[in-house]
Amino acid sequence: MLPNLGDIEEAARAVYSVMPPTPQYCWPLLCQRVETEVWVKHENHTPMGAFKLRGGLVYFDDLTRRNRVDGVITATRGNHGQSVGFAAKRYGLPAKIVVPFGNSAAKNAAMRALGVELIEHGDDFQAAREFAVALARDESLHMVPAFDPRLVAGVATYSLELLRAVPDLSTVYVPIGLGSGICGMVAARDALGRNTQIVGVVSAHARAYAASFTEKRAVDAPVSTALADGMACRTPEPAALEVIRRGVDRIVEVTDGEVARAIRLIFECTRNVAEGAGAAALAAVLQEKNRLKGRKVGIVLSGGNIDSNALAQILAEPVSDEH
Repeated sequence: MLPNLGDIEEAARAVYSVMPPTPQYCWPLLCQRVETEVWVKHENHTPMGAFKLRGGLVYFDDLTRRNRVDGVITATRGNHGQSVGFAAKRYGLPAKIVVPFGNSAAKNAAMRALGVELIEHGDDFQAAREFAVALARDESLHMVPAFDPRLVAGVATYSLELLRAVPDLSTVYVPIGLGSGICGMVAARDALGRNTQIVGVVSAHARAYAASFTEKRAVDAPVSTALADGMACRTPEPAALEVIRRGVDRIVEVTDGEVARAIRLIFECTRNVAEGAGAAALAAVLQEKNRLKGRKVGIVLSGGNIDSNALAQILAEPVSDEH
């Protein structure tokens, strides 16, 4: 099911009709802190502040060419919903977005600003998704999945950019939510014939993919992360899990405390803002930095959509012990 090089380059045409490629920078101060050469892929620089936009643009480009659609619905913790809202507005389609109660206020506001009808339901993403599926059936709406080959092809474009810009990366760390981003990295790596090692990153408070990777079967796990909502997955996607099992070297688990530290370090060293999932890759690199010395490492800063109050609290913590 993985897209090949032609598929990814075709997807890039739909993406670049709306946004330019995002940059990848090697920040000297960050390299000094990590004690190796580290390249940051800045998906926080897309028009909605996260990598998910790429998948939405490709999905809707294909959807509207192949089908007559009167309206769409999806479930999200935020960035996927913004992607759907952005693309639906571009193609003139009404959109309903289901989010769990307690979802990020900033992400909810961003989705409403795109003109979507926001519906709150359930205690986590899985409950919201099940409700969205039922609404899609009852109201004859097109259900936009959170994982789909077209979404993977779209988000794989950022990996293609990174691996072409820095072709000799030895290792790249990618956060895992439902799996489209890391599957896109596997697709781009394989399409280019690179030997780059891919490491998945999950929240230690949302262990579904880590447990499934270890046990070689789909395993549900409870979600309790208060910071990394973009990785708050309770039930793995079977297709994504199969790609991860075949194409990913290992999975690293990071705590909310480690993620908060990485958010502070990203801000201190690059003056960029990262949301929890966006800082997770750096948190994993910091955890494994002793094994990375002398290597050229990539991290995916997948998004910067964090609530301002949460960011203020994190940045207020002392950083002197983190150098």
